[in-house]
Amino acid sequence: MHANLRKGLLAAAMIGAAPSAFADVITDWNEKAVAFVTPRMVPAAGQRVVAMMQVAMFDAVNSIERRYRPYLSQIPAAATASKEAAAAAAAGTVLVGLYPQDADLKSALAAYLATIPNGDAKSEGIKLGETVAAKILEARAKDGADAPDSYRYKTKPGVYVPTPITVSSTWGNVTPFALTSASQFRPEPPLALKSDQWATDYNEIKDLGNKTSTKRSARQTEDARFWLITGPQSTEPVVRQIVAAKKMSLVDSARFMALTSVAEADASVAVFDAKYRYEFWRPITAIRNGDQDDNATTERDATWQPIDNTPMHPEYPCAHCIVSGAVASTIEAALGSADIPEVAMTSPTAPGVTHRWTNIRAYTDEVSHARIWAGFHYRFSVRVGQDMGRKIGQYVVNNLMQPVITTGAR
Repeated sequence: MHANLRKGLLAAAMIGAAPSAFADVITDWNEKAVAFVTPRMVPAAGQRVVAMMQVAMFDAVNSIERRYRPYLSQIPAAATASKEAAAAAAAGTVLVGLYPQDADLKSALAAYLATIPNGDAKSEGIKLGETVAAKILEARAKDGADAPDSYRYKTKPGVYVPTPITVSSTWGNVTPFALTSASQFRPEPPLALKSDQWATDYNEIKDLGNKTSTKRSARQTEDARFWLITGPQSTEPVVRQIVAAKKMSLVDSARFMALTSVAEADASVAVFDAKYRYEFWRPITAIRNGDQDDNATTERDATWQPIDNTPMHPEYPCAHCIVSGAVASTIEAALGSADIPEVAMTSPTAPGVTHRWTNIRAYTDEVSHARIWAGFHYRFSVRVGQDMGRKIGQYVVNNLMQPVITTGAR
């Protein structure tokens, strides 16, 4: 598609008219943000942007309704201020503040605000949203997200190694949104190469993750291709659908989506901290060097390939697993059950296919196991990633934006 045409279509999607009844300004802007970050940045960076926007919307709306502890700030606001205007202004101001040269974002904000009736309520809401957004932008201005790649390739003088730029090699140094540190839930080192479990997991992925595997089922192949999708586009649609199905109030929607987006963002920080700490080899490297791991039951396959291009960062632990696990754990903790209203997703990497779930653990299990079928992650890495994700999701819900216990009217 021609670049200008593609840009125009994206602008139209970004600016599209806001629902007249403001069904949910929170999910509206979430969808806009995901559409903006998906083609522009790697998953971890996109998750940071979405999380910044979501916590800004929450703090803005919660400053008016005041039902929960704020994420960062609670600004004095009249109870009559427009929550829709506050949320939209907070979201748009965060995005424009991060990308001030992008005219589409400014147009999207102006178009959305234009659908809200003019008056003091709107003006007060906009001012509130802008104030909250400024505080979020200031708090995240020096969080380490802009650090340049500095990965040091492992080689000897004069010896060639492949040199593509690694992905998110410095992301483990980014300041988390909720965790006390990137290493708070850092796992133990990966399996010893001489162990029986290493041989079992090696041979499983060698058989089932092979690009031309005849042992992988049709559904496993479909899942592998479906979950080549990455970043916020692989998680946020699920959260938005739950908000709609549960008919959450505006402030509850804001909190729910802030919690899940923070869990995603911190899961990304935590997983890259661990990945670059351990630098464990990917299956394509291990299997093509199976004669060098001192394990007699891991035979080498010199031409082995996974189902698609291997992501450009270390293997352990599984990033899809920790992020989906964090989202699932947050949802389960927030709702009090793993059962959810039916949600459905499509994937740009598996055209024509729709997947559905009524249990959030089934969703994260599918995402996680698909990385084995794709030839990207060993089973032990999947288990560890899921465990990290569960811990992070539970931590976020237990420590952020808790309900305020009041003894009387405000």
